[in-house]
Amino acid sequence: MHSLVKDLSAKFHFPCLSIYLLLVSSSVCFIYLLASVFLVETSKFSDVKSSSENVHAPTNLGHFVFGIASNKNSWPKRKEFVKLWWKPEQMRGCVFLESLLEDANSYNDSSTSFPPVCISEDTSRFRYTYRNGLRSAIRVARVVSETVALNHSDVRWFVFGDDDTVFFPENLVKTLSKYDHGLWYYVGSNSEIYEQNRIFGFEMAFGGGGFAVSYPLAKVLAKVFDSCIERYPHLYGSDSRVSSCLAELGVGLTREPGFHQIDVRGNLFGLLTSHPLSPIVSLHHLGHLDPIFPNMTITDSLEHFFKAVAVDSQRVLQKTVCYDRWFFWTISVSWGYAIEVYSKHILLPDTLPVQATFKQWKKGNVLAGAYTFNIREPHPDPCQRPSIFFLDHVSSSNDGIITSHYKKSYANCSYDMSSPRKLEEIKVLSHKLELSDKQLRAPRRQCCDVLPSSGGKMMEIEIRECRKEELIYMHP
Repeated sequence: MHSLVKDLSAKFHFPCLSIYLLLVSSSVCFIYLLASVFLVETSKFSDVKSSSENVHAPTNLGHFVFGIASNKNSWPKRKEFVKLWWKPEQMRGCVFLESLLEDANSYNDSSTSFPPVCISEDTSRFRYTYRNGLRSAIRVARVVSETVALNHSDVRWFVFGDDDTVFFPENLVKTLSKYDHGLWYYVGSNSEIYEQNRIFGFEMAFGGGGFAVSYPLAKVLAKVFDSCIERYPHLYGSDSRVSSCLAELGVGLTREPGFHQIDVRGNLFGLLTSHPLSPIVSLHHLGHLDPIFPNMTITDSLEHFFKAVAVDSQRVLQKTVCYDRWFFWTISVSWGYAIEVYSKHILLPDTLPVQATFKQWKKGNVLAGAYTFNIREPHPDPCQRPSIFFLDHVSSSNDGIITSHYKKSYANCSYDMSSPRKLEEIKVLSHKLELSDKQLRAPRRQCCDVLPSSGGKMMEIEIRECRKEELIYMHP
């Protein structure tokens, strides 16, 4: 090009032509370069848009991908737990097994009621040195990277749990919607036992309780995960490997109290009736617990519980306390589950600690029974304990009022005319709880009133928002 410019200027004696054509040539090159950069950036933007469509649209279940860790021995027995919460038309993800099941019947309804089954990749190349531990921890840890590798589009959150983790999908969406999914988030919770956290780490989300990783963080974690877990052959579990690799990326745990590891055994009543103000997100280890409702199997009791979840998931287990001034009773409502009626006045703060109705996860020293919350022991005399009413049924009307009915559990105690034990049923009226972003970030307990009742065997209660300066206490 430059030689042609010189020939033209010499032939036609245009001394400025060389400079002029050089400027034109440079301008053309610059425009071409600018256009190329624009096209590349436009292509990048298109890729981002295709993987996350409308980033300003409200988060829903379609933005989630689940990775559920299982094995061929436990899946046939525990798949009923997953069936409780899995919504096949709205959810994506896999149940990861180490190999195909020998019994073809174990795949029944897999296309309609359960997540699809994925076979984990071989992990024999990784070392595992934890004495008496389970090498499968490596395979379970890699569920994280293998779930990301499914390469689903329009993903905001990856959620991980075990085959005996029961999620509450709408509450999971509501809880995570208050976070910016475009940032690096690792969301979950600890064990209920102090010693478990001391050993495995307070900065670790316990995997059975479930945890969530935002899309951009999960993509980076998946790329470096194998190189990272090679440095941790000495760790016991899968969740320890995940939290260690996230720590290497500089990311800490964001705690959400709605995720529940449930490292206890036996009767879960005390924990369920003292739930935090946050929506319940998950429950774990249900196979090690008693049925949560009397005279039912574990599965039947959970199905019964999910009837309330289906009507008002955000209100489920939310504790509301009100007082009957006429009889001097204290009424503690754990919506959708149980109501406790105390035949005496109890200050609100004294109703909040968790009743120790359960047993320790492991026998051991005093730390094995040290929990991460305040507990209170049930009264040694059963007749001095509150009357308990369990959920019987729940319904909603066209006017938006939800009515839940609770019937008295059998108790072999005498009572006088002023005793709450003469009650047979309690009816609770409420409106569906729809928490705003501000209410999620700054939760407040709701109030309730005991309504005038027509008969001595029925009590009616209304739950409502507390007034601005209202206090929850026994009014004189």
